[in-house]
Amino acid sequence: MANNIISTRVAQCRSGEHPLLLAELPSGYAVMNDNQPEAIAGCCVLLPDPVVPSINDLDANKRAQFMADFVLLGDAVLAATCAERINYLILCNMAPELHAHVIPRFAREDPAKRPLGPFEAYDFGSAPKCEPDGAHRELLSRLRAEIQSRLGAR
Repeated sequence: MANNIISTRVAQCRSGEHPLLLAELPSGYAVMNDNQPEAIAGCCVLLPDPVVPSINDLDANKRAQFMADFVLLGDAVLAATCAERINYLILCNMAPELHAHVIPRFAREDPAKRPLGPFEAYDFGSAPKCEPDGAHRELLSRLRAEIQSRLGAR
């Protein structure tokens, strides 16, 4: 994985070229994750604009906005997927630029995988690619609608 993948994705969002863009939010962009493990389909990422190394590099107001957008995205994923709960992760280990994962978790998951973190339980690298014009079209549409309804309610 390239160290500047987040910067690349943000540039794609700015130009309207990111195929998995869900919405522009006050702090950046909500996108579907490139890979979607079938058991937890609906994985999304919040990308900040501008890109910074970590959340600690944002001032207090921008930090609060990023976290508010993070939870807004989580609320939208929860509603669009009918998940049982959402895992919120800010790791920035493999890609050392701020980005925040929103991962739906479901009661129907394998009981051995449910207590694990999503990256421990599922191999994202070998998971199916998100197909915006195929298998994930309806989910993308539901996510976009849920995000827009929440943005309108602010």
